[in-house]
Amino acid sequence: MQVATATLQRLRDRHRSHRSYTPPTAHGCARLGPSAILSSMNTPVSLPPGLRSELEAGLSALALDPALAAPLLDYLALLARWNRTYNLTAVRDPHEMVGKHLLDSLAMHPYVEELAGRGGALADLGTGAGLPGIPLAIVKPGLRVTLVESNGKKARFMREALRQLGLKDARVAESRIEAFAEPGAYDAITARALATLPLILELGGHLLKPGGVLLAMKGVRPDEEIAALPAGWSLRSVEPMRVPGLAAERHMVVVGRSGDAAGAS
Repeated sequence: MQVATATLQRLRDRHRSHRSYTPPTAHGCARLGPSAILSSMNTPVSLPPGLRSELEAGLSALALDPALAAPLLDYLALLARWNRTYNLTAVRDPHEMVGKHLLDSLAMHPYVEELAGRGGALADLGTGAGLPGIPLAIVKPGLRVTLVESNGKKARFMREALRQLGLKDARVAESRIEAFAEPGAYDAITARALATLPLILELGGHLLKPGGVLLAMKGVRPDEEIAALPAGWSLRSVEPMRVPGLAAERHMVVVGRSGDAAGAS
């Protein structure tokens, strides 16, 4: 219990530290004035040749319409542009972004298919630059996505991305997860590389309505985390996922409240 409490406190401290943003010095941003920063973010990014066909092939492998490559690449170009000024993601190569960001996020699309069809609500916790929430909002019209992120610069980027992409069913909540005050409002919550299953539930379990589920994107099968699920929560399913172009293991872990009927899964 002391270890879990200490871990929770470190995560909370990390969220709090993101509230006040000091521009990073790694790319010289701290030495740039506001006009220079805006100029850098507004300079178009040329994506490398072949990226569209690479993404289209990945979409086809995931049983998604290859035509969705256009808005997804618009999002990728905007992310790459802002990433030149703000450290939104450590992955900077566009080819890597296609596999590690876009296709990795979209591998979970079958788990929100039914939810999108009925206009259900998904909260993406600790979403960073909008992953997986923004790609899912692009490919699943009707899915109501709330992007929960305490980091101010990432929240600003996501607001601009939603505006430019015209994603009317998605919104940004600039908040720590545990402080996000919309209890019982969501059919599903998701998290990608955020924390352990018990900690995700401790931070964001209050957001789920009766019958709602956690859709946790994991690498290797997290058997120890599953065994440590807190009282009142139970495993619904754990299934391997395949991400086109990535050899690493991926699993979708679905968790719900004990005794609830099956929800978004």
